[in-house]
Order: sequence, then C-alpha cells, then structure tokens
Amino acid sequence: MEEKKLNEKESLELITQMIRQSRKNIGTGSGNRFLLYGYLAVVLAVVVFALVRTTGSSMWASAWFLMFAPFIYTTVYDRKHRPTVITYTDRMIDETWKVIGTLFVITVLTMMILGYALGSVNFGLMMPLALIYCGIGTSITGLVIKDSVLAYLPLFGLVFAIYMLMTLPALQHVPATWHLYFGISFLIMMVIPGHNLNAKYHK
Repeated sequence: MEEKKLNEKESLELITQMIRQSRKNIGTGSGNRFLLYGYLAVVLAVVVFALVRTTGSSMWASAWFLMFAPFIYTTVYDRKHRPTVITYTDRMIDETWKVIGTLFVITVLTMMILGYALGSVNFGLMMPLALIYCGIGTSITGLVIKDSVLAYLPLFGLVFAIYMLMTLPALQHVPATWHLYFGISFLIMMVIPGHNLNAKYHK
C-alpha cells in the first residue's frame, strides 16, 4: 500500500485538527479536572489553616494527603470513559501528567525513607515542590493545546513556591499561612484556567 505524501497545507490542516480534537477531549474532561484539583486544594487550604491556627498542632497538615483522592478517582474514570479518538497530543499530555504523578510518589517515598533514617521528617518541603510540579504540568498542557491562559497563568502561582523555598531554611516549622498561600496558588494555577478552558469549550 503506497503511502500518501501530504503537502504543506494538508500537514497544517492535520496538525490543526489534532489540536482541535485534543482541545475537545480536554474541554470535556481535563477542564473539569483542573477545577477538581483546584477547588479541593482551596477548600483544604482554608480548613487546614483554620485547624492549625486554632489548635496549634501541625499534624492537621497531613490532611493534604487527601489531594491523592482525585488521582484515584480520575484514574478509574479514565479507564471507563476513554475518548473515541486519542491523538498524539492527547498521549503527550497523558504522559506528562504520568511523569508529574510519578514525581509526587517518588518525592513522598524519598521523604519518608530519609525521615526514617534521620529520625525526623519535615513535609514542609512538599508544599513548594507540589506547586512546582503542578505548575509545570499545567503550563505544559496549555502549551500543547495552545491555550495561553493555561500555559502562562500557572507560572504566577509559582511565586509562592519560590517564597517558600527561600524562607524554609530559616524556619523551624511551617507557618499556618503557608496553607493559605498553597490554596491561593492552586486558585491561580488551576481554578481560573479551568474555568477559562470550560468557557472556551462551551463557546
């Protein structure tokens, strides 16, 4: 069977169609997915901040592990509701978030192992790292589907991550306000871009 060679116009049309299909797939799923993670982070930020501030115990910060719950839910959902057409762009986005998810698992396991070996573990470092991981993943997704809000707005959310990394060495414990900063970052990185993505899809 002879392969058909595409001219420049046909190649551009094919690329445009692939991006359009990926935008459609993301609009029907991942736009809401950004909102799922974003709103959960905002709610947890307020709840954890209030509990830590009122009780004085940083143990309430362990509630952030609930952020893994949407990952389990979306994994099961994806297996049951896969798009009829999966483009190379879709696969690229999926693989990007698999790498991000793997980074989370490796980071948590490494902290636990080193914490056990050293006799103590400080998960405070997990907050800025989580912001960096999610910010990069969201920006890459935006670049792939050519959505400027999704691509560049998350970078502003990384300001708090930089602040945390710069001040962490001088702190003996994580301030309660960090939880609010974390929630604000997710509001910038995921909630606003998620609503914008859904609005574009509905149009």
